[in-house]
Amino acid sequence: MTRDVFLRSLEADFNDLRAAAGDLSLPVPSCPGWTVDDLVSHVAWVYLHKVETMRGGKLPDPWPPEPTGEQPLALLDRAYAELVAEFAARPDSERCATWYEPDQTVGFWVRRMAQETVIHRVDAELAAGSPISPIPAELAGDGIAEVLEVFLSYATRQWPEDFGNLLRANGDQAVLVSTAGARWLVRLDHGSVEIAAPTAGQAVAQVSGAPHDVLLWLWRRVDDSAVRVEGDASAVARLRAMLEAATQ
Repeated sequence: MTRDVFLRSLEADFNDLRAAAGDLSLPVPSCPGWTVDDLVSHVAWVYLHKVETMRGGKLPDPWPPEPTGEQPLALLDRAYAELVAEFAARPDSERCATWYEPDQTVGFWVRRMAQETVIHRVDAELAAGSPISPIPAELAGDGIAEVLEVFLSYATRQWPEDFGNLLRANGDQAVLVSTAGARWLVRLDHGSVEIAAPTAGQAVAQVSGAPHDVLLWLWRRVDDSAVRVEGDASAVARLRAMLEAATQ
């Protein structure tokens, strides 16, 4: 995907999130323990974290700063305005600190904020009881690749302690994730998760569906009924548990 597509997606999903966040007291069913107030504040501080990272040249620590006293929606609006202004002032290739060692550029955050916003837009819609607006296939396909490769596979190598016994389960397993002609073989091998070419091994299970549905399944915003699950149920359950550890 191009920068322009990511930024257009970011703008559209921010506006939809903002529109869905009417009643700040509502619980967010996809984020247990959160209200819409918490969701809005979280997104605002995520945006401002990226702003400070780009301005300061390093990941800010400690974070977050002391509360500003702003109302949540006012904070969100300010954070978004500052985020897009920083993106507009910097090329994707500009060096910028990230938590993902292979990509230390502004472009990483452009992609990440587009994907962050679409998932939290869905959270706001679920909280409001509104229908989930469709996620464009291109954005959803990119999001599937991101969560599998950048979150799940990288995290199992970088922070294996976060996965407890999930990485020590007996027996190598592979789950095929497929959508709209794209396929990822997720190898749940001892010690880490590898995303391999679909021809590199035999899957014991498969999760498939439209890009919108597969992305939301990977982020645990929908259950198994939204996708097609075939094969070894234990392997799919293990993948789901690993995703929870990687994305919380």
